[in-house]
Amino acid sequence: MLNSQRNAPNILITGTPGVGKSLMSRMLSEKTDLKWVDVSKLATENACLDEFDEEYQCRVLDEEKLLNGMENLMNEGGKIVDYHSAELFPERWFDIVFVLRTDNTILYDRLKERGYCGKKLEDNIDCEIFQTILEEAKESYREEIVHELMSNSLEQLADNVLVICQWVEQWKIDNQQN
Repeated sequence: MLNSQRNAPNILITGTPGVGKSLMSRMLSEKTDLKWVDVSKLATENACLDEFDEEYQCRVLDEEKLLNGMENLMNEGGKIVDYHSAELFPERWFDIVFVLRTDNTILYDRLKERGYCGKKLEDNIDCEIFQTILEEAKESYREEIVHELMSNSLEQLADNVLVICQWVEQWKIDNQQN
């Protein structure tokens, strides 16, 4: 486990698009000394995107290039990784994984506001209904580090941020960090 070599934990914030990953990650970054890594932004900045997928209206991710580019960053520790997939990353990178979940009717409205429609909208709602990201996380990481958090409102989001901040402080104590 790498955390003995790191001076701060790495956290994965994952979930279906629209559950509040980026907002939570930004808030966590502001309240802790951890750096927010927006994987979608990182992929764009480091030319890790290939051809355009017409059906989903997005570029295809070059996963190998992205992961190779993230390795040293993750080994440093102190990162909050924000991405909609849990199974992409090596387990050794993370000390804890939070899967955000949102009620389907709330999520539907959020995705419609973002301009999602057709198959992209349907597939993302189905992903949430069938708990796809939660199941991916449970299959990809040790069960004791995977935690499900509801993210239906700003109040829940703020409560979740406080819980994670407390976890970060405890991690530092447990790993003799000031």
